[in-house]
Amino acid sequence: MGEQNAPLAGRIALVAGATRGAGRQIAVQLGAAGATVYATGRTTRERISEVGRTTETIEETAELITAAGGVGIALAADHLDRDQVGEVVARIERDHGRLDILVNNLWGGEHLVVFGKKMWETDLEQGLRMLELSVKSHIITSSIALPLLIRNRGGLVVEVTDGTAESNRDFRENFYYDLAKNGPIRMAYNLSEDLKDLGGTAVSVTPGFLRSEQMLDHFGVTEENWRDAIAKDPHFAIAESPVFVGRAVAAVAADPERARWSGQSLSSGQLAKVYGFTDADGSRPDAWAYISEVAMGGKDAPASDYR
Repeated sequence: MGEQNAPLAGRIALVAGATRGAGRQIAVQLGAAGATVYATGRTTRERISEVGRTTETIEETAELITAAGGVGIALAADHLDRDQVGEVVARIERDHGRLDILVNNLWGGEHLVVFGKKMWETDLEQGLRMLELSVKSHIITSSIALPLLIRNRGGLVVEVTDGTAESNRDFRENFYYDLAKNGPIRMAYNLSEDLKDLGGTAVSVTPGFLRSEQMLDHFGVTEENWRDAIAKDPHFAIAESPVFVGRAVAAVAADPERARWSGQSLSSGQLAKVYGFTDADGSRPDAWAYISEVAMGGKDAPASDYR
């Protein structure tokens, strides 16, 4: 496999939160570009996390990475446990002595979000748990992994979230969810400041309307017949598969000039226009433009205009 087909050959990546959804496909697409990818998460073939899904595991993610052309390694870890994160980083250091790409995709808090409630009406423990899952876990992981990443210039940190900096200026309908999804955007900016003198890059990346496994189940469809759900929600017509954001992160990681993005909030649709990749079906959805102009702005235009 030549360098053009494997631009990340020899690169070592840690995708924290790679069990399913965006994290899984980010890990797979990094592997497809030739990287060795450590996929971490809490759901394995032996035990299940609070998310409550047995249908996706980190072992399966590792197998998909390897099948795509990379090397996939599954490591079970709760990223709120400093010792477990330390063990993951120590394993990477023993195996390779370097870390080139860190993806903080940790979340798993959808079951805690209740929209339509005021802050003081929301269960405090549930709200704080959301912040643990989306902010504290990212901080712990970065704090422990970054000393290894900065040993070599050119390292990349990707903070995955839901929404761009622009779209998240508006209230996200729940006090804690708003903080949970704005936090990674600010963390990426702050890390870009800490990394710039060391030759590192930090960005935040968001998918659009994501056809995750959980979202497909919510609508009662599969990836093969997902368009049937448009009858329930017309805006689902702009939905994208997790492959799209996976290819977005892989494109940034393979870009020798990726430092131009440092500190910025990026989206899969935005990056597709720059790098020329497509979703798995060959389309190039620009979900955030559609959401802003059509779903929220009232413009009379079909989703096809944004694909």
